[in-house]
Amino acid sequence: MTSQSQGVHQLLQAEKRAKDKLEEAKKRKGKRLKQAKEEAMAEIDQYRMQRDKEFRLKQSKIMGSQSSLSEEIEEQTRGQIKELNGSYNKYVENVMNQLLSVVCDVKPEIHMNYRIVD
Repeated sequence: MTSQSQGVHQLLQAEKRAKDKLEEAKKRKGKRLKQAKEEAMAEIDQYRMQRDKEFRLKQSKIMGSQSSLSEEIEEQTRGQIKELNGSYNKYVENVMNQLLSVVCDVKPEIHMNYRIVD
């Protein structure tokens, strides 16, 4: 009977050692997963910073060209305004004279639909 209890005791000890090894393996796995997650986050942050830098560079190039384009459009607009003001000053007197002649030179006449009622 002692040999049986000794065998059972050895089995229990072997089971305990296996359980301890299993727990230790789970802890190592958890640590490794945590480490892998941290490494992935660091890699993601680095990639994000790189892409953000590239985006800012492209944005500054585009915004720079937009500001020069904006200045060019403003210059064209000023030129067109000058041209329109010159045209206005050139023709304003002639147009006013034509308008006044049409309004002021009234020729009274009887409307063609007018009938004398007896």
